Amino acid sequence: MRDLKLPSERHPEKAHRPDQAQPKKPDWIRVRAPTSAGYKATRDILREKKLVTVCEEAGCPNVGECWSAGHATMMIMGDICTRGCSFCNIATGKPRDLDTFEPGRVAHAVEQLGLKHVVVTSVDRDDLADGGAEHFAMTIRAIRHRSPGTTIEVLTPDFLKCPPEALEKVVEARPDVFNHNLETVPGLYPSVRPGARYFHSLRLLQKVKELDPTLFTKSGIMVGLGEDRQGVLQVMDDMRSADVDFLTIGQYLQPTPKHHRVDRFVTPEEFKSYEAAAWGKGFLMVSATPLTRSSYHAGDDFARLRTNRLQRLGRA
Repeated sequence: MRDLKLPSERHPEKAHRPDQAQPKKPDWIRVRAPTSAGYKATRDILREKKLVTVCEEAGCPNVGECWSAGHATMMIMGDICTRGCSFCNIATGKPRDLDTFEPGRVAHAVEQLGLKHVVVTSVDRDDLADGGAEHFAMTIRAIRHRSPGTTIEVLTPDFLKCPPEALEKVVEARPDVFNHNLETVPGLYPSVRPGARYFHSLRLLQKVKELDPTLFTKSGIMVGLGEDRQGVLQVMDDMRSADVDFLTIGQYLQPTPKHHRVDRFVTPEEFKSYEAAAWGKGFLMVSATPLTRSSYHAGDDFARLRTNRLQRLGRA
């Protein structure tokens, strides 16, 4: 649950950094503050179940729209991350012990919200031997038990310091979509995602397909961090080489002056160009807009994909 700490308290690893100017957002990136009854109802259920959402922790601009429709992205294993990526607004520090009852509470909230599709993500837990893989698997199984008709998408960390069995645990629990974000082009990893490795993350996505070819895989990047067009197109090619099915591209927004600066605001026309390029490269689903985030309209996108696939099978 989002706290009221100052940026320097939430992000002690960033406190020494000089402030970066936060440019004025263009009209196409602005959203209204959440006020609807649906938003408040979703918030109350999440508070009652003592659940954390990435919607709040990452300061997602779409929280008003999504929560008004009863959609929320569950963030398991606490609200403190063991890494300090320069783009991320989630607090960094020493995480608390895992809550063994959390998977059940998540499943109950999914049932109470009536979700047809749920996205479950987490902080990085480099302090755990399996990176929290078993906790992911328990959450998937708990949701399946309470809401067997709900499709499940997981957005996992990279399990960088874990044995291969960690990833296998998550895949064996059979989510409908396995998502892991590359976040940016490889050349920006040292400044944007210093605790991660680009080709490890790419290989993780490829390994999921090798373990279970029937699972859909998904990944996403942010633009406006300093990348160029050719770099973005190369990431698309890398993803397709790893057999990634779904792609999301959204505008990076700087959470505080201590975070990585916004290099520029990518225009809606440029996003449309990226979308067209991605479809041409063979992705099964593409979302590329300024406000796109990993879980934004994820359920609608997945439902459309399943419908299209069934229609194709029917025609065959």
